[in-house]
Amino acid sequence: MKLNELRDNDGANRKKKRIGRGPGSGKGKTGGRGIKGQKSRSGVAINGYEGGQMPLYQRLPKRGFNKPNRKSFAVVNLGLIEKFVEAGKLDAGATITEDTLVASGLVRRKLDGIRVLAKGDITKKVTLEVTGASQAARDAVEKAGGTLTVTGAAATE
Repeated sequence: MKLNELRDNDGANRKKKRIGRGPGSGKGKTGGRGIKGQKSRSGVAINGYEGGQMPLYQRLPKRGFNKPNRKSFAVVNLGLIEKFVEAGKLDAGATITEDTLVASGLVRRKLDGIRVLAKGDITKKVTLEVTGASQAARDAVEKAGGTLTVTGAAATE
């Protein structure tokens, strides 16, 4: 296969339908919109309108609540921390902070902080300093001989 032989599959590109271009086009004059009425005019958006009947989205009950000031944490599992320490991307001897987790590529961004969860096993003795951690994660780190310090607003959880 050569570069000059590359082309789209048949039917992948369809020509744009040109509407309102004379009677010979088959879509001339009214342009497929029929005659008169709201939908034949321009600038009409009637999504969800049901002809005067109460629309479905208004008939259904409202449920739930979105907390406007909720915090969103980046999540890290202990198993991943262990894997990164073994790969040499994290130094188990030094204190592992949120900035080191981001720098190593384990977390893309901090968001409102980083929360450590207990999925996976940790055998290395590590010192972690993060915004939040589950109780199981704290226990697992301490069982391995390390320490997990929780700082910030999530320290009260």
